[in-house]
Amino acid sequence: MRNVRQWIPLLVIDLLLVIIFAVLGRRSHAEGLDLAGILGTAGPFLISLLVFSGITALWREPHRIWPHGVITWVGTVALGLILRILFGATAAVPFIIVATVVLGAFLLGRRLVSGLLVRRKVHSAGAVN
Repeated sequence: MRNVRQWIPLLVIDLLLVIIFAVLGRRSHAEGLDLAGILGTAGPFLISLLVFSGITALWREPHRIWPHGVITWVGTVALGLILRILFGATAAVPFIIVATVVLGAFLLGRRLVSGLLVRRKVHSAGAVN
């Protein structure tokens, strides 16, 4: 899938899911929802997502859960936590667990849904012909 119009929206959805993760986390801890705070929380994971989307060549297999999605998810969490610490924030064990579970559900869930939609579209197009 080299058509930019097809994979760029999926990358944008992934990035928005990371931002939603940050907003939900900040809201649940009664932290401010200002742009700087949200980007401060999401930033390390956004950077990591971009890195691992490049490593896994998102533009070629944007719907694949294995191995592309799993590598992107685990890499985003791992590098995101490292960057978070390097940027001066903390990474307590409960945060690590929540980040891993939520980002896994979000990033793998997006691939599951988009993959099902593509298969459904292909299947219905084949039924018409």
